[in-house]
Amino acid sequence: MYVLLPKKTVSDRQVGFPLRFLVNLLLVLILFSLTACSPPQRVSATERMFRNFSLEFVDQYEISQATFKDTIIGGLSAIAYERQQDRFYVLSDDRGVRSPARFYTFELKVKQTDNDQIKIDSFKPKKVILLKDEQGQNFPVDSIDPEGLALSPRNTIFISSEGNPTQNIEPFIAEFDLETGKKLLNVRLPGRYLDNEEPDQPQGIQENLAFESLTINRIGLPEDPFRLFTATESALIQDESYEGEEQARIRLLHYVINPIGNPVLVAEHLYLLESAPIEIISNGLTELLALQTEGYFLSLERTFGFTGAGAKIFQVVIGNATDTSNISSLKGDLTQIRPLKKQLLFDLQELGIYLDNLEGMTLGPRLPDGSQSLLLISDDNFNDEQISQLLLFRLVEN
Repeated sequence: MYVLLPKKTVSDRQVGFPLRFLVNLLLVLILFSLTACSPPQRVSATERMFRNFSLEFVDQYEISQATFKDTIIGGLSAIAYERQQDRFYVLSDDRGVRSPARFYTFELKVKQTDNDQIKIDSFKPKKVILLKDEQGQNFPVDSIDPEGLALSPRNTIFISSEGNPTQNIEPFIAEFDLETGKKLLNVRLPGRYLDNEEPDQPQGIQENLAFESLTINRIGLPEDPFRLFTATESALIQDESYEGEEQARIRLLHYVINPIGNPVLVAEHLYLLESAPIEIISNGLTELLALQTEGYFLSLERTFGFTGAGAKIFQVVIGNATDTSNISSLKGDLTQIRPLKKQLLFDLQELGIYLDNLEGMTLGPRLPDGSQSLLLISDDNFNDEQISQLLLFRLVEN
């Protein structure tokens, strides 16, 4: 834009300063009028907090209900991908009833069709590893309920067991050798997760609602400390409210695993489970997946009711969530507690396909088109009317 100035009729000394002042003022007014026409868009704090992810459904696959090396393929409750060897580790939640407690390695093959569609070609077991206690013995029947699985940078595997309160079997999280399946290390659980044997003030996990989820954030070299996260499927006994409570109050545990010494619990946070319709029988948090960016997760919430199964994937951020480690009960008013922030990423019921009991989730290999894959797996409960289902997605950061 050009500004025409009048010819000088007097000396610069006489009008120089006033003239320059008026010109500058005129330019400021012009710029203000231009910017006022298109004010900048405001971005909320919540929008800045969450990553701009989207999920695209790619394909589904039914895993054969067969036997493999004298074990029954079923009850697949957790899955993790190991990039170096391009293989998946898959956990069975068999309590040693049908076959000894175990996990498998699986190989995934995908293909790209002539019209550029990506399809799952096969997902087959390659190896079975039996879980063993510190003495190298198979776990006795019903002494373990394996539900969560996470691969560590030090070539080991962490597994969570829900326990069985009615049989006085405590839940646990432990580290196992990746090749032999032998138990190496216990991760100490706070006392509030265990039965205190006080009928007047009961506490601890609820039956079949304990540690379904398990994930590791691996940053740095294999010998560096890393972080392990887990959460109960639903509220602890002392946190559950029966006064019109719509969202179960779940505790998420944050450990640091050091090269030397015992794991250290560094924080605990409140995770609010989505409320479910009245026709839902079961509603819980079944998986957490730590993303590479520290403090960011994906969570999997699964429902089951008279109308079938459902599942939702959320993006979760720790942010400035309150540390609830020193809060004995989460009943009552929560206004002084900042929960974990979460945002719905994908409602799987929108796919319009049959959904089974989805419990496991992992980032997988790059797809033929170069995009990042995300896989979900279902637990068929060893029920002939259910299936072991593998769902393949494309995770895109826009």
